[in-house]
Amino acid sequence: MNAGRAALVWECVHVEMVIAARFNGPPGTGNGGYSAGTFAALVGTGIPEVTLVKPPPLDVPFAADEDRVLDPTGAVVATVRSVPPFGVGAPPVTLAAATDAARSYAGFADHPFPTCYVCGPERADGLRVFPGPVDGVVAAPFTAPAQVGPETVWAALDCPGGWSVLSPGRAYVLGRMAAVVTALPAPGSENVLVGALAGTEGRKAAVHTALYSAGGDLLAHARATWIAI
Repeated sequence: MNAGRAALVWECVHVEMVIAARFNGPPGTGNGGYSAGTFAALVGTGIPEVTLVKPPPLDVPFAADEDRVLDPTGAVVATVRSVPPFGVGAPPVTLAAATDAARSYAGFADHPFPTCYVCGPERADGLRVFPGPVDGVVAAPFTAPAQVGPETVWAALDCPGGWSVLSPGRAYVLGRMAAVVTALPAPGSENVLVGALAGTEGRKAAVHTALYSAGGDLLAHARATWIAI
C-alpha cells in the first residue's frame, strides 16, 4: 500500500473502526463477535465472514486495506470476505426454557474470561448472556440494550457458540465468524440466544448460533470456528 493510499484509508475509516475498551473479551482485547461485527461493515454486499488473525487491540484506530483490517503498526488483525448463504444450525428454544437453562451456566463456576462484555458474570454493564444446557444445545435469555447495532447482534451471537464447546480447563477463542442479521431486536426487548456444536477437529470447533425473538421469530444466525488455546 503506497503512502498516498495509506493516508486516504486512515482518513476515511479510522473514526468508525475502533473497539472501545468496554467491548472486551479476553482482558485487553476486543470481544471476538463485537470486533468481527465491526469489521464486517467493510463487506458492502453479501454475507460477511470475518477471520480474526490476531486478538484485536482496544481503543486504537484500525485501517482497511481491501479485504484486510490493519492496526496502527500495519499488522493484519483480521480479513473479511463475502460468503454464500448458509442454513440456520441452532434450533429455537422457548424463552422459559432458556431462562431456566441460564441458571446452570457453567461460567458462573469456571469462566476463562469473567470480565467478557458478552458473557462475563463480573460485567454488570455487559450483555449478560449466560448460556446453559437444554435439549442438546445451550440457550440464554437476552435483553437487548438501549443501543443496538449490527455489531451488538454479532457480539450476542458469539459467546453462545463458544459455550457449546467450552469445558472446565479447556478455553476457546473465536477464530472465524459469518453472520446474517435479518432484524435488530428492539431496545429492551426479551429474546433468546441458542448455541449448537456442529463438530470438532483437533483444536477447532465448528458451531452455530441463532437469535430469536421471545415469540420464536428468527432475527439473526451465525456460524463460527472456535480455536482451543
